[in-house]
Order: sequence, then structure tokens, then C-alpha cells
Amino acid sequence: MAAATSILDVRHTPPNFAVPRDACDCHVHVFGPHDRFPLWSGRVYTPQDASLAELNELHRALHIDRVVVVHPSPYGADNAVTVDAVRALGVRARGVAVIDETTTDAMLNEMHEAGVRGVRVNLESAGESDPAVARQKLQWAAMRVAPLRWHVQTYARLPVIAALHDTIMDLPVILVIDHFGRAEAGLGPDQPGLDRIYAQLRSGKVYVKISGAYRISTAPDYADAAPIARAMIAANPDRIVWGTDWPHPAGGKARLTRDLSAPEAFRPEDDGAALNRLNSWCDNRDQLERILVGNPASLYGF
Repeated sequence: MAAATSILDVRHTPPNFAVPRDACDCHVHVFGPHDRFPLWSGRVYTPQDASLAELNELHRALHIDRVVVVHPSPYGADNAVTVDAVRALGVRARGVAVIDETTTDAMLNEMHEAGVRGVRVNLESAGESDPAVARQKLQWAAMRVAPLRWHVQTYARLPVIAALHDTIMDLPVILVIDHFGRAEAGLGPDQPGLDRIYAQLRSGKVYVKISGAYRISTAPDYADAAPIARAMIAANPDRIVWGTDWPHPAGGKARLTRDLSAPEAFRPEDDGAALNRLNSWCDNRDQLERILVGNPASLYGF
């Protein structure tokens, strides 16, 4: 594979506030090394390596103590790279896996022992927008992990989440919604569909990750994501978590437009600026500490 710019070349703004002890980055990925953890033949993009050493360096700079490693789509349902990372990070880490019909109960139990506490249904990267298909996938995943008291996490566009409101409310497990529910920041906090997410938050049935603002905004410093973040926090500050989305894989494009033989560079996102944005979205220190410490501890069992 061809070499690409190192993610260590990205410079991160220092935190401009006192980061609370046990703060958690609830959304990161680890990639590679590819000779040890082969990529899935059905992937839609080929990532660079993103190592635990690089992740740990980032978290030292941001004063982040805890982390949730989310299994990335280029590995399919082979969770070896994510489970290895969670085991290596120890008690300060939890994991979110991806499963399919080949995943046995014994494999789920083994992942639980390693620190996995949820499964991800990634509809967006697969280009899945049919609510009927999404409903089946969410219900199947929830059925598989309910005995372990795990949650289901989903990455899907807002219209899909809104269409599945009743299904979400009836799931036997908590649902975690990625990246602001893929609302469009430029349409503001009153756009169609967000009322469903606010209702789900108020019910306590879901958590929302206010992460990856660059995935919903093209404005300078993603300023138009702020009103949506604040509306979500106001709906239920006990059901909001935050993550960097490090190392910021591109993802989400059609496979036919991409060359899978060469690794794609990650987005050069300033994760210190992202952490400072979170602080600016909170009304007070109590909200900030819930989002960074208390809510992740409840959701992931730290």
C-alpha cells in the first residue's frame, strides 16, 4: 500500500478549560496494522493505519482518561482489531462491535469479557436508507445483545431515524445514535425529524453522540452545529455523550468511486478544537461533566 500523510502531523488546540477527571472520548477507531488485521473484502474504503500509540498521544494532549473504541466498517464483522485495542487499553476502555449471522453467542460472551458493551448497525456507510431494512437490522441486533444488556448503536441519516421512531421506542435495549443523527446543520434545530430525536432523548430511550460535527456541517468551525447540539443537550443532558471520531476516516462514498488498492488519508481534524466546542455548547460545568464523565460511565459501565 502507498504511504500517506501521518495523522501525527495534525496539530490539536490545547483544551481551554479544565477537563474533568475520567473524561471519556466515546467514539474512536483503531486501524491496523493491516498485516496483522486484514481488511474486509467488502469494505467501501481502505484506511491508513491508526495505532493505539497515536490514539494515546492524542488523549494525553487532550487530558482524556477513558475511551470507547468503535469497530470500523472496513473490517466487516471481524472484531479482532477492536477487541485487541480494548484489551490493550485495559480498564479505561470499552468497545462497540459489529456482528452478523456468523457471530455466535460464545463470541459475544468473549467480547463482553474483553470490555465490549454494544454493537453498531452502520447504515450510512453501507448506503442503506430503506426504513424497512433498517428496522429489521436494528431489531435483529437488539435481540442478539439484549441478554448481555448491551446497547445498539446506529449510524444513519435523520429521515431513517425519524421513520423508525416507534421501532426505536419499542427496542428491548438502549439505542445510541451517532453523529447528531446526521441532521443537516444548516437547516437548524427545528428541521423535520429532529423532533423525533428530542422526544427519544426526553424518554431516556436513546443516547446521542454529539460527535463528528464535520459530518453535518461545512460552515467555518462548524458553527451551525452549535444550535442543534444545544437543543439536544436541553432535551436531556443525561443522554448526551461526546467523541472525537478520531482518526476521522472519510467513509460514506460509493465504493465504485474509490480505489481500494491504496489507503485514503484521514481528515486533518483539530480534536482539541472539537473538545473546546463541546465546552462552548454546554450551559454550565454540570452539563459538561455529565457529558464527559457521568453519562459515559452509565452507558458503558466504567
